[in-house]
Amino acid sequence: MSEVIDRLLEAMNAHDLEAVAALFDADYHSEQPAHPGRTFVGKGQLHANWAAMFAGIPDFRTELIRSVDDGNITWTEWSWTGNRTDGEPFHARGVTLFEVKDGLITSGRLYMEDVEREIVGIDQAVENLSGRRPDTSGI
Repeated sequence: MSEVIDRLLEAMNAHDLEAVAALFDADYHSEQPAHPGRTFVGKGQLHANWAAMFAGIPDFRTELIRSVDDGNITWTEWSWTGNRTDGEPFHARGVTLFEVKDGLITSGRLYMEDVEREIVGIDQAVENLSGRRPDTSGI
């Protein structure tokens, strides 16, 4: 399965849309559990998504941080970088879980997120999540 991920990495960095799409099953199922409205099925949507990514981020680069096979699931950690055509920097990091069957990616669960540009410390992050600031007076 890591061969499929290696080919995906190469195709993405080459901006080879057809090579990327060729690694996915026609009925590919994609979900982003933190963003349920982004779920889709089918290679057509995947193709359209990556066409927009490559056009909108002409210097798109991806780095595979690590990859682990677990049965027919490959866990991968990615860093995606580049600059959008509107001049904004692009940086996303996260984890994907890809199911691979017969050399094709049949499903994916993506946990990719934009890297924050404005640094928020842990106390503020906890307050944003819970509504309460951590009591660190005893630390």
